[in-house]
Amino acid sequence: MTVDRLGAPAAGQPEPDIAALDPRKLIGELNKFRDSRPGRSGWELAVTLIPFLCLFALILIAVQAGYFSALILTPLAGLLLLRLFVIQHDCGHGSFLPSRSGNDWVGRALGVLTFTPYDCWRRSHALHHAATGNLGARGVGDVDTLTVREFYEQTPAQRFLYRLYRHPLILLGLGPAYLFLLRHRLPIGLMKEGWLYWISAMATNAVTTLILALLISLFGLAVTAMVFFPVLLVAASVGVWLFYIQHQFEDAHWDDSGNWSFHEAALHGSSHLDLPLVLRWFTANIGIHHVHHLASRIPFYRLPEVLKAYPRLRNVNRFTALQTMRPLRLALWDEGQRRLVTFREASRMTE
Repeated sequence: MTVDRLGAPAAGQPEPDIAALDPRKLIGELNKFRDSRPGRSGWELAVTLIPFLCLFALILIAVQAGYFSALILTPLAGLLLLRLFVIQHDCGHGSFLPSRSGNDWVGRALGVLTFTPYDCWRRSHALHHAATGNLGARGVGDVDTLTVREFYEQTPAQRFLYRLYRHPLILLGLGPAYLFLLRHRLPIGLMKEGWLYWISAMATNAVTTLILALLISLFGLAVTAMVFFPVLLVAASVGVWLFYIQHQFEDAHWDDSGNWSFHEAALHGSSHLDLPLVLRWFTANIGIHHVHHLASRIPFYRLPEVLKAYPRLRNVNRFTALQTMRPLRLALWDEGQRRLVTFREASRMTE
């Protein structure tokens, strides 16, 4: 067994006792971490939202005055916006505040800033949680993933488009831009599910349009675009990177519907992205994703408590930031080897 610099087994090489973890039993035990703390939640929102709004305004004012060096602050503003998205994410799970209505209205307000219609996203994300790792229920709220067999049953044109879709530059570049600027403008996938999702999308569009119109009237179109879009795309790209590595890694857990288990997929089909402390703060502990999928009602600020109480969970599908580079090359699920493989590896299997 190889060991990384933190003394934990390298990615893909779990500790011998990890297999002994019982996800069904763990879910029951983790209920004690579910209670949100309104004071703590309010503090986490304040120390994210206020700095974001102040920094965003500072960049706008500085750039309008000709100080284009202020754009160097764009990544910081993007990371704060990402943290607001994770808070919105917790609202969607009903874990940020004690009341359902409180979670929903905070989530809807944040959705205006994150360009994400809250009710639409909450529904699609719930479907993602309900079917993670289920080969028979792919396609909603996840990264499109084909099996090796499915890929080679497609036409050459379809295979080209899938290769293009899975390319890191598309996944982390054009993909996030399309997702947040275009796809979220309509309740894609939920168009026939009721008026709630249309209202969510259209109301979010209307409010964000008003905000952008106000910014344009104050600072001009060029300055607003120069500041707004890079901040949003930094948040979107880092967010998609996080979402990708949370479920797309070599030893991820996938099964056909007949053999699929929610509990096994939650624990073994989700990663633990062990980031440096600063990045953990900006990403609001979303890297502790295997615990989140086991018990999604745990507030993000209590997830580290779980790792402290259950040390063995630290090394379940553990990755550092540098170790996330190889998973970006993975593209197809090999049902025979029960692992994700690259296009090159899949090609060798068919020779």
